[in-house]
Amino acid sequence: MLSALPRVTNENVIVGFDSSDDAGVYRLTPTLALVQTVDFFTPIVDDPYTFGAIAAANALSDVYAMGGIPISVLSILAYPANGDLDDLSDILRGGADKVHESGAVILGGHSIADEEIKFGYAVTGTVHPARVKANTGARAGDALVLTKKIGTGVIATALKRGIAAEEHVATSIDSMLKLNREACERMLAFDVHGCTDVTGFGLIGHAREMSVGSGVTMEIDTAAVQFLPGAVEYARQGAIPGGLKNNRDFASPSVAVMNAITPEIESLLYDPQTSGGLLISLPEADAAQLIAALRGAYLLGRVLPRSEKPIHIC
Repeated sequence: MLSALPRVTNENVIVGFDSSDDAGVYRLTPTLALVQTVDFFTPIVDDPYTFGAIAAANALSDVYAMGGIPISVLSILAYPANGDLDDLSDILRGGADKVHESGAVILGGHSIADEEIKFGYAVTGTVHPARVKANTGARAGDALVLTKKIGTGVIATALKRGIAAEEHVATSIDSMLKLNREACERMLAFDVHGCTDVTGFGLIGHAREMSVGSGVTMEIDTAAVQFLPGAVEYARQGAIPGGLKNNRDFASPSVAVMNAITPEIESLLYDPQTSGGLLISLPEADAAQLIAALRGAYLLGRVLPRSEKPIHIC
């Protein structure tokens, strides 16, 4: 656990591991800082090429969440020693194409033999030290904007169970393949106070990290949350990933439920996302302009002064 590691003070560390942020940020000069992150996981789709591309988009997202620009990556691969080499080639090609789309370059990587396939990247980016978008800057009075629909974890589970409709899987894959580059570029035109990407800890888990780090309470309007097609129905049918249950066990003590919500909607708020959207805290007027400028972005809720619970669901 990172909390057990000794604290080493360094004046150039702008963002370390203390705040559970999306990436670390290290100042090189007064106008240049490095953004560093790493992410990899097991396949969540059947097609190897698509898996590689999603893994890349997911890893790159952490740099965008900090307001940075990815510049280079190192691949991380675990693959069976006797695995299909054509599938391996497709995984690497899918990742490389998505990295190329981002403008970053692949410098190399490391692989090991493992019976369970795992793939991802360590990503390095750059950002101006004064323009870092950390998850600790949300302010009371801000609006909350989310840039993608949620439900990828439930849909992936429905796919594994053989109950997911092809068109629902395709829409979920399209969402996961979409880089957060445009969302980052658009948000940087406004007075963004805090940002994080919604990935493995789910909407509630990542909102909790931002609210605790910022010393505020976040109010999420469940009527405003947008779900991927099919996600609500699959959650109703019990297609609940193990990660969702873990997220709920960890984060639900921090949540005050202000109004009655259905079990499937409540579950989806904890659904672990892959390559999810950016959760952005910014002034209300800027939020309206950002939503108008960024297709797919929507108003999720608002930021309140800190109360007993860091998350309110209404």
